[in-house]
Amino acid sequence: MDKFIHLVNYLVLGVPVYKWAFALLALFVFLIFRKLFTLIVIKTVKTLVKNTQTQIDDKLIDVIEAPLKFLFIIIGLWFFLDILGVNAEIVNHIVRSLFIFDVFWIAFNAVNIFAEDVFKFTQRFGKDLSREIGNLLLKLTKAFIIILGLVSILQEWGINVTTLIASLGIGGLAVALAAKDTLANFFGGVSVIADKSMKIGEWVKVGDIEGIVEDIGIRTTKIRAFDKGLITVPNSYIANNALINFSRRNVRRVKMNIGVVYSTSKENLQKIVEEIRNLINNHPEVSKDNTIAVYFDEFGDSSLNIFVYFYTNTADWLEWFRIKEDIQYKIMDIVEKNNSSFAFPSRSIYIEEIPEEIIKGEKA
Repeated sequence: MDKFIHLVNYLVLGVPVYKWAFALLALFVFLIFRKLFTLIVIKTVKTLVKNTQTQIDDKLIDVIEAPLKFLFIIIGLWFFLDILGVNAEIVNHIVRSLFIFDVFWIAFNAVNIFAEDVFKFTQRFGKDLSREIGNLLLKLTKAFIIILGLVSILQEWGINVTTLIASLGIGGLAVALAAKDTLANFFGGVSVIADKSMKIGEWVKVGDIEGIVEDIGIRTTKIRAFDKGLITVPNSYIANNALINFSRRNVRRVKMNIGVVYSTSKENLQKIVEEIRNLINNHPEVSKDNTIAVYFDEFGDSSLNIFVYFYTNTADWLEWFRIKEDIQYKIMDIVEKNNSSFAFPSRSIYIEEIPEEIIKGEKA
């Protein structure tokens, strides 16, 4: 019995073992309450709100579910620290800080409820960029809530934020210099949205970066490359580099050099050029409002080169390939029909005269 009493009174970090046991038990009980709350209350409420016609109650449950479950952890932690005999003032600061965090967590989640209303509001600035401007406003609101929550927690611990910033001195200057790039990225994002140079879902190229725009944020823009890698680009980089927006074009260029063999007669070459020109001019999927050029271009090293230049009436990549393929098959038919063929790189060597010494040597 004495050994047991000695054991339970054994000090761990200055606290008897039995207090550790009660403290952990209290915390464990509230973790069980949290699990029961999730399985019974939350599940029941979710079932009820699914039968309502409005979606607001569903969104409200999503907003408060995680913070409410975290509330059980806060209460359990309060009992845990109180049983261990931690200084009451410190315990109060910790619990209040966590409670402030929980409240601002709800506010942070609540921003998502108003997302659609924000998008409707931003449509007044133009439907094309309503989602980009809306996303920027939502992210700014969330950033404001985070900053406000952080300030509230610091004040709970008796830290005067204004005095803290003023007392930073040289450190404050360093922070300001570090924030320079952040501000540059922020204004870069604003300029991208204001210029309407791109929007989510468009195919763009900025410098060496090319892909589909997935998100335009406060600091960075996310571009999904064609190899499915996600590229995060600082907005200042986009603002300071030339941007090509491939999605804004309505046509796509085709440029070819067709080489036929040198044995092709002048008459047949003229027919080939003329028939290809007629093919391009009369093709229903070639844009007639843009440049069309089909000419005998040059005498190549091993071929007579015909230059073909036109635009398809679509910018869609796969459709462009289909139209180009169709025209190339028909060009093959034209070349074969006019008794010619496609040239390949070759070289002919002509010997004007064989030296007499070599002839005599072969005879010997």
